Amino acid sequence: MRLNEEGLKNRQEWESKGYSLPRYDRDLVAERTKNAPEWIHFGAGNIFRAFQANVVQNLLNEGVLDTGLIVAEGYDYEIIEKMNHPHDGYSILVTLKADGTVEKTVVGSVVESLTLDSGDQKDFGRLNEIFSADSLQMASFTITEKGYSLTDGSGALLPAVSKDMQSGPQKPESYIGKVASLLYTRYLAGKKPIAMVSMDNCSHNGTKLYEAVRAFAEKWEQSGLAQAGFAAYVKDREKVSFPWTMIDKITPRPDPSVEEMLRQDGVEAPEPVVTGKNTYIAPFVNAEECEYLVIEDAFPNGRSRLEKGGLMFTERETVDKVEKMKVCTCLNPLHTALAVFGCVLGYELISEEMKDETLKKLVEGIGYKEGLPVVVDPGILDPEKFLDTVVNVRIPNPFMPDTPQRIATDTSQKLAIRFGETVKAYAASDKLSVDSLKLIPLVFAGWLRYLMGVDDAGKPFELSPDPLLGTVCPRVEHIRLGQDVNAEEILKPILENESIFGVNLYQVGMAEKVCGYFKEMIAGPGAVRATLEKYV
Repeated sequence: MRLNEEGLKNRQEWESKGYSLPRYDRDLVAERTKNAPEWIHFGAGNIFRAFQANVVQNLLNEGVLDTGLIVAEGYDYEIIEKMNHPHDGYSILVTLKADGTVEKTVVGSVVESLTLDSGDQKDFGRLNEIFSADSLQMASFTITEKGYSLTDGSGALLPAVSKDMQSGPQKPESYIGKVASLLYTRYLAGKKPIAMVSMDNCSHNGTKLYEAVRAFAEKWEQSGLAQAGFAAYVKDREKVSFPWTMIDKITPRPDPSVEEMLRQDGVEAPEPVVTGKNTYIAPFVNAEECEYLVIEDAFPNGRSRLEKGGLMFTERETVDKVEKMKVCTCLNPLHTALAVFGCVLGYELISEEMKDETLKKLVEGIGYKEGLPVVVDPGILDPEKFLDTVVNVRIPNPFMPDTPQRIATDTSQKLAIRFGETVKAYAASDKLSVDSLKLIPLVFAGWLRYLMGVDDAGKPFELSPDPLLGTVCPRVEHIRLGQDVNAEEILKPILENESIFGVNLYQVGMAEKVCGYFKEMIAGPGAVRATLEKYV
């Protein structure tokens, strides 16, 4: 069973092994897409293959769409060379459901795969052709938050960005420089409208993309490297829109157990390829069943009926509310709580933690008791139902191999958003009291205990990467289990740091409670477990 055009001619063999196959004339779809492209996506990674490509596949199967997807990869060209081309754009989506069932789908909606390489005359020429097309409605992106950055940590322009801004749109090297160049092509072709849609998992993603593209447009125009009017075109929402979106779907690294399952089915060479840029990419993607994509409905060249595929279109304010619901209340805080305590209690899978009654009660309490009272209902998604799915379906899913160690990465950068916003809402409320919060300060204390790098049995463990480890760890590194310490004195510089917690914990009246919990957690081996059981 070879995953390519030739191998899929034997439909009966694939279907007998439980694979759902495309039910449309792919050659006809490819021809229509080539002649009148509607949607191009930048970023050929797992989230795109598992989510957007499958949505388009379903709509092609149902006859809602008659054109497919074009994908362009601008960071790791080997994905296209070693995965998309050998498999003729096909991939296998393996949906791992919480009830133990598995769905296997051969996705064929990607009918053209290109590299976003200005040095590749053929591919870059084709991309310019696509961006000149009247039919093009949307360019979407999953390139990670870093992909939109034009500067380094010190605020200086990245070398490739600086070079592109000085040399103009002809042969750019930076990612956004190449995107801005293609948009300039569309401008020169008649100021044609388009939606530039970031679908990356970061706050106000459309604005990040807009600001990066605008910087190029303004610089090129000021330097005489682009025609006067290009910057105005980029800033005109009636011509070029940069909608906000909220995306939510877990697509972990290709799992060996899934690879083995496909090999047992007879699929040839299902193993991942590790590229020179350390990208793990396989002919398959393993993913959870739940998925959400909420999009600001701002499409100046129109759009297809993508809502038929489960995508939700709404106004910008609602996208913002959905994002805050997810990040500040109903998902991300629960993940962080499990990450911190999972590391200290010796867990290696998030799903295993949900079998621990104390930890399950902890995240339920953070979500239902402390979070929901201050969540703003976005209307388009019910917060309590979303939370129900997170607690009962998503996090306990044993087939999603996510680890507390991975999620504990950069915790110092996450606490302010994931918990601080709730604390602020309690502080600002005339009906709620910060003093009533019991579990959020427990997580704060748990994180401080985690920073000691010693588990609940007293054994050392490796902390996950975090830019503030060098600042916060020295405060706790000399503490030993069973030692009587002045926690207020030791922890004060951390607890009053608003950039970590989003608030000064002394000013909101939470510091004393956090210090009390922390002292209980360092009483000796087993003290973290005992403290959790006492307060949860």
